[in-house]
Amino acid sequence: MDRNIFEPEHDDFRKSVRAYIERQVVPAYPEWEKDGIVPKSLFTDLAELGLTAAVPEEYGGAGLHDFRFNAIFIEEGAYAGVGPAILGPTLHSDICLPYLLELTTDEQKARWLPKVASGESIVAIAMTEPGTGSDLSGIRTKAVRDGDDYVINGAKTFITNGQNADLVILACRTGEHPHKGISLIVVEEGTPGFSRGRNLEKVGMHAQDTSELIFEDCRVPAANLLGNEGEGFFGLTNNLPQERLNIAIGAIAGARAALEWTKQYVRDRKAFGKPIGSLQTISHRLALLETEVEITQTYIDRCIVEHNAGGLSVADAAKAKLWSTEVQGRVVDACVQLHGGYGYMLEYPIARAYIDNRVQRIYGGTSEIMTEIIGRSLNLG
Repeated sequence: MDRNIFEPEHDDFRKSVRAYIERQVVPAYPEWEKDGIVPKSLFTDLAELGLTAAVPEEYGGAGLHDFRFNAIFIEEGAYAGVGPAILGPTLHSDICLPYLLELTTDEQKARWLPKVASGESIVAIAMTEPGTGSDLSGIRTKAVRDGDDYVINGAKTFITNGQNADLVILACRTGEHPHKGISLIVVEEGTPGFSRGRNLEKVGMHAQDTSELIFEDCRVPAANLLGNEGEGFFGLTNNLPQERLNIAIGAIAGARAALEWTKQYVRDRKAFGKPIGSLQTISHRLALLETEVEITQTYIDRCIVEHNAGGLSVADAAKAKLWSTEVQGRVVDACVQLHGGYGYMLEYPIARAYIDNRVQRIYGGTSEIMTEIIGRSLNLG
């Protein structure tokens, strides 16, 4: 089924993104995987392509709010088998940038947005702590007001862009209330008391840096507070639908890529003198996977349209994230099986997808948390 949410300008944009990824990302990707990080130049290159188009024109962007363009970056990374390399830049643009657009003062916008728009300043968001994951109310990193500064103590973990980041949007506790005691403060590179721990060794996603961040008597100007003190929790929850849509887009694109690689493999692989794809057990298995991917893509596309119109609800975003990541898990696992022994060899993209994509059901809120959010929306009691 043809997708009908894109206009000709999106198709032209996709060609530009695809060409850049094929030319600049795919050849360098193995080295980035070994390094455990992408170069900062990737952010500036993608910004030039339009990654940060949502930034207003006066700060170096295009003032364009159309998430279909954002989706194209995510999808093309997945189709090329280099999704982990694109994850850091799209977190910068899709997940971090909204905070700097919606919660900043004019002074803060002038100070941060020009370099964020150009990709020169890379942004990370630090929510997760060693003892706190999906439950944001459990945050323990503390910021205490001292004159014109906040003094911050605590630690964060599993932070995407943690090594590369020039600006960290830090969720921290400024009061005791589980929700109204949370604030967002921007910590800048070079701030005394702010340091980075390890670039964490992960099962997959090797080209994307994931770090520990440490704050020891870290003194940050109060002028770096985003929004009002105590309103950080609500800022976080307001932006979660876009984060979960970002993950859902990547998940179904990853599933589609795995399916395409596998269809080509079963056409090429011969057994008993004919392609193994002609065997009924294989063609029927792929028929079911194809159907599941197509139906899921239709829902995700509807979510993109709803989000562009400002109507994507928390529950609908949770449904998108839950279902697409679970579909991706099933599809990739089945596709490894259909590759046989070659599916377990890292020279094949399906094997790398197997280890890279498992985390999709964990970050951005686990599948269990998504189910809880959807259940609450049903008003059953």
